[in-house]
Amino acid sequence: QCKNIKSVTLISDSSIFAIMSRVNKVIIGTHAVFANGGLLSHSGTHGLALAAKYFNVPIVVVTGLYKLSTVYAYDQDTFNEHDAPSNLIKFENQSDYFLNENVSIQNPVFDYIKPEYVEIFLTNAGGHAPSYMYRLLSEYYDTTDERL
Repeated sequence: QCKNIKSVTLISDSSIFAIMSRVNKVIIGTHAVFANGGLLSHSGTHGLALAAKYFNVPIVVVTGLYKLSTVYAYDQDTFNEHDAPSNLIKFENQSDYFLNENVSIQNPVFDYIKPEYVEIFLTNAGGHAPSYMYRLLSEYYDTTDERL
């Protein structure tokens, strides 16, 4: 039990915007951090980041330097993967949802979060602004490293 933490509330994805005005800060993890300070995080994080930006709530990203990536993401779909739609709705249960052949079920694994949504990255080497991530990348990786 932490003595410095007063309270923590876990809320569903659909309630994020409704409760964000009462939040002090958002702390998230990441799958990968890009040189521009953007990051790849679990699906649903982009909506969280938009709500935090709207209410001026700082986003703190906790990550290790081993998650730095030499590649660059341009938009939401640059490095996104999609899981099988059956992970959301089983094929045999689709008739329960009144789906027809014109409905396509997408199940993205990751969201790209732009660097302007992030206040600070907390790494094993300290706290860094998103604009400083390119510098960390150049310090820890050689420019000829293409495949990590």
